[in-house]
Amino acid sequence: MIHTVMSRRSLFRTGAAAAAALAAPTVVSTRGFAQSGTRTINMQLGWLPSSEQLGEVVARNLGYFEEEGLNLAIQPGGPSIDGVAIVASGRYELGQVTSSPSLMLAASQGIPVKCFAVGFQEHPHTFFSLPAKPIRTPQDMIGKKVGIQATGKVLLSALLRKNNIDESDVEVITIGSDYTPLLTGQVDTVAGWISNVAALKPLGEGLVTMRLWDTGVRLYACPYYATHDTIENRPEVLAGFLRAAGKGWGFARENPEKAVEMLVKELPNLNAEEQLASVKVALTFAFNEQTAKNGWGSFDRDVWQQQIDIYDELDQFSAGAPKIDDVITSSILDATADVRPKLG
Repeated sequence: MIHTVMSRRSLFRTGAAAAAALAAPTVVSTRGFAQSGTRTINMQLGWLPSSEQLGEVVARNLGYFEEEGLNLAIQPGGPSIDGVAIVASGRYELGQVTSSPSLMLAASQGIPVKCFAVGFQEHPHTFFSLPAKPIRTPQDMIGKKVGIQATGKVLLSALLRKNNIDESDVEVITIGSDYTPLLTGQVDTVAGWISNVAALKPLGEGLVTMRLWDTGVRLYACPYYATHDTIENRPEVLAGFLRAAGKGWGFARENPEKAVEMLVKELPNLNAEEQLASVKVALTFAFNEQTAKNGWGSFDRDVWQQQIDIYDELDQFSAGAPKIDDVITSSILDATADVRPKLG
């Protein structure tokens, strides 16, 4: 899901008020109160905590943040919370959004935040269809009914543009988060995250998948970001966070069952069996040949530029396309290159 970001003017008019009004509770570490000598830092999410925070939860439970002199507090997001505005206002040290375009759009509006690492190397956004009417390539969409959430329409537009398909060649039907329209025949394909195993289960066996990444639209999922000021003046805080989180994600990759036990203990509303199934899929996006070479959390500058270019082609930047160096920085990745786990 792509989150909407506010303009620079409205950010500084309402950012402080939005931050002050944030009443959602912090996800408290199972290790108890912050240890003496540690500094508490806050990570603002764009959604409620889930398996996407697996590595951070593991790192807290195993004391990796304490080793860095940090105590991490994870702040929940939600539909009524603009996490980018809260971080940009200076209330919290860092944040995480679901998809990379959010940060491109923020940069285009002059909002002073940059991505310094990514959680998932490839976006899990996928189009699902049933075996009786499979959609395996973008060309298979021609003449079909495509069910998609309102916030995901731009992703469909990007897919069609990338594959030289006119938007009039498909029928777009706006749906909610429920995939029932696919089962009832109202649509021929629906979109969602392939790592959301529980939501996909009702669609049955043999589900046909077509990942957005494989169609040529290469976006990152779960990017981490911070303000220009934090990146420039407190890089050691972000480096410490990245070292600890990286170790947590590395442990989770090697020990998914133990990692999920920690996750469910801290977030008891989650179902352990469902989370384990989702985590095993999610870890294939967190670790691949890119992380084997450059370490967990790394990203490709060329992929970011491709994203900016296609969103510019789709006229998504009302204030003009941002420069890539206003969207990302590799300084924190460079500072932690020797310690982030090279797995994949």
